[in-house]
Amino acid sequence: MSTLNTLVPPQYGITERKKQELDQLTQQVIDAQDTVNQYQAIVDSLTEKSNKLNTQLTNAEANKAQALSNKDLLDTMVNDAKDLQSNSSVTFDAIVLADAKIKTVAEEIKTTINNLIYSAEVINKLANLVIRKKASNPLISDELVTMVTTAGTDANNAVALTLVALQSVFSAQATSLESEAAMALQLLQATKLYELMIGEEVDGIDNKLPIAKEPEDGAQVIKTKKKYTIQSLLDYAYTVTSNMYEEALTASKDTLKQLNDIQSKLSEAQVQLASLQAGLAAANAAALAS
Repeated sequence: MSTLNTLVPPQYGITERKKQELDQLTQQVIDAQDTVNQYQAIVDSLTEKSNKLNTQLTNAEANKAQALSNKDLLDTMVNDAKDLQSNSSVTFDAIVLADAKIKTVAEEIKTTINNLIYSAEVINKLANLVIRKKASNPLISDELVTMVTTAGTDANNAVALTLVALQSVFSAQATSLESEAAMALQLLQATKLYELMIGEEVDGIDNKLPIAKEPEDGAQVIKTKKKYTIQSLLDYAYTVTSNMYEEALTASKDTLKQLNDIQSKLSEAQVQLASLQAGLAAANAAALAS
């Protein structure tokens, strides 16, 4: 009997050992479940963060595209303003040159009129003299009288026509002066529009407005107001939106990498949990069977 008792352990020892094994397996399953829950919570948090960052990235990309579109549109407008300023300058120079030529023509016509008036007076005096001589001297031919009379008439007609031409020149000169004034205004406005866009002086006239500032000692000083141009503001806006896009892209990539890493760990933890759960179920089944 003593030998039999030595070879066969008590039933209590076997049951207690199985219970310890089951408890260990149960604790391992609990620990694995806690690990899975922790990883799942991190995954959920990173997924939410990633979704928010993707939304921010989409908005940042749209803002960057809009800023670039605005910048490109302004560049086109700047080129158009430059062309307008250049064409206005060329047209203004042409009008000034035309006005100078009109003045020259007016002076030449005036000189011609003076000469014609003098010539007409001489011819008319000659005609009157020939007519008087004809009255006292029948030998003077009628043809000569007709010729000098016709010459006087032609001279008078020439003076009249030249006066009409001079009047036309004066009218053209008045129109030219009006056009020159209008073109000068257009050139000034086109130039200032171009300067406003690029923020630079192209006509040598400073556009900055002095601002009076009263310092603590009471002496008045003049400071120049810093000027921001449309081009500089849109360039700055594009720089800001580009930086925001790059920051959003970097944050999104980093978060996505973290999410992929933690999802990989979650998958491993889920596999480990499933294995432990299977082991625990098998151990429970074996314990019940025995």
